[in-house]
Amino acid sequence: MKAFLLASALLGSSLVQAQFSGILCTDPQAVQAMKGLHDPADYAASVVIDDHETIICALRTEVNADSLKAHLQRIVSFGTRHTYSDTVSASTGIGAARRWAFSKFQQFSAANEDRLIPAYLQFNYANETGNCGSGQGWRNAMAVLPGSRIAGHKVIIIEAHLDSRCADNCDPLCDAQGAEDNGSGSALVIELARVLSHYTFNHTLVFVLNTGEEHGLLGARAMAQFCTSQGIAIKGVQNNDIVGGILCGGTASPPGCTVENAVDSLQLRVFSAGATRGLAQLVKLSYREKLNDHVPVPMLVNVMGMEDRIGRGSDHIPFREAGFQSIRFTAANEHGAGDPSQQGYDDRQHTSDDILGVDTDGDLVVDSFFVDFNYLQRNAVINGMTATLLAQGPDMPTFALLDEPTGLRVQVNNASQYVAFRIGVRGVNSPPDFDALYRTDQSSYLVPGLNSPGVYYVSVAGVDANGITSPFAPEQVRSNDAATPTMPIDDLPYGLACMPIGVPERGVVIAEMLSIAPNPFTASTTIRIDPPPGTTGPAKLLITDASGRELVRIPVILGVGPLLLPYRHAAGPGIFLCELVMEGRRIHSAPMVVTD
Repeated sequence: MKAFLLASALLGSSLVQAQFSGILCTDPQAVQAMKGLHDPADYAASVVIDDHETIICALRTEVNADSLKAHLQRIVSFGTRHTYSDTVSASTGIGAARRWAFSKFQQFSAANEDRLIPAYLQFNYANETGNCGSGQGWRNAMAVLPGSRIAGHKVIIIEAHLDSRCADNCDPLCDAQGAEDNGSGSALVIELARVLSHYTFNHTLVFVLNTGEEHGLLGARAMAQFCTSQGIAIKGVQNNDIVGGILCGGTASPPGCTVENAVDSLQLRVFSAGATRGLAQLVKLSYREKLNDHVPVPMLVNVMGMEDRIGRGSDHIPFREAGFQSIRFTAANEHGAGDPSQQGYDDRQHTSDDILGVDTDGDLVVDSFFVDFNYLQRNAVINGMTATLLAQGPDMPTFALLDEPTGLRVQVNNASQYVAFRIGVRGVNSPPDFDALYRTDQSSYLVPGLNSPGVYYVSVAGVDANGITSPFAPEQVRSNDAATPTMPIDDLPYGLACMPIGVPERGVVIAEMLSIAPNPFTASTTIRIDPPPGTTGPAKLLITDASGRELVRIPVILGVGPLLLPYRHAAGPGIFLCELVMEGRRIHSAPMVVTD
């Protein structure tokens, strides 16, 4: 199956044409809006909020970790969301899940003056060798937020795959909750539909939950074919696949984490093909310039040098094959390579163990989570920022890279719509990030800081009058025969003026006074005590096992402000309880999950 998925990801549009029939969108108004044939007045908000600064600053708090948690809890409650699972039941299977998602889109539309158009993209699939069978009436759930401008109209797609799988990819009955893969991405798309439908955008936003990703990117292929056949212009596709977990599995696909059970909640990987990497570079630049200084926990956006992990694929690929700009967001760490047939495979990905978390206190309620909702919130904000800038900002420029006697020169072709240009430069052996970024208001620009001889990749983005940068144009490569003078690098002047966030982000697992992060952990973690005012003096922390047997006693002195205690666990894996005791009374407790 893994070989089939890779092969199908690499095959071109001829296979797509052969696979699908009966592709249609169930709401004609959604199609008109995606094609830019709608009347914007029909979807105008009573109070128009369309300033990109206002929207992005608001995303920091309006995208809510608790809301994401609620979405994901509901998604996993449907049990398996296997593509071939039950479509009739009201409570289990892919049919119930997508109907629930559709109802959420309806709810968000009703709360926002009916401006959001829920719909399904329906299609039939003819079986190919190596897959699990044909399908009739398969559906992607989607919602369309029509843009306010018709001239130069395009759409921005924010997508994730709703389907899930177990070890046997053709088993529709296995309990495949798919919490990380890809309930996390689906929850993100639903949350952004909720938040972004408050606002007005120049271009149309389309929120899509695909089916059939685990069987050859089928829903995304149908959507890409539909957009092509309908003449729908796409400005960018933001695919979210595995965006909420922070633990590294023992078999995680490279490039990525390598230390089993390592924790990373501070990085986000962005995968893209060479021709679409300018969109990934825009995400990193925009986050540094516009959000990094205004969030309680800054993130590192890591531009990856390939379209996906080695031997893997996801729903951004069919759009790139169709000629559209597309990228994949994915967590820094993922729990496995997705191939349970490997000997000794103990990771959660693509198994029935890809669950939301575990119950540590026996009350039948999950209280220690494998998805970090604060991390998922931060990734959702980055997605929302990207969609906002694409929807409100300029198109990428085209340019020529000229080899002149004095060095390499950038000549921008369609320069009048921009007030400035950003020139990204990297050496031929450099990673996909730029080695240097320059800014100029000249459409003809001698690239600074080049050595002779040397070979360089060069790209250009345009900046509009509102300080929004376009995606970077596809890189061009030239050899350089003349050293060029140095110039100051871009000082990122187009930042935002967001108000400070009053309440700092909380830890991973919170029990009011007592928190543990990371949790689960392998051998070490940090215990944080936040005593309320007036709670001072000697206390102790007790670590007990599932039977209540005391394993560790740690004396502490509570004072004003938080107390951080590094803790190293020596009692082996299992579920334990950390209790804060003062004057013989248990003040608070928090579960502690220790993995192998």
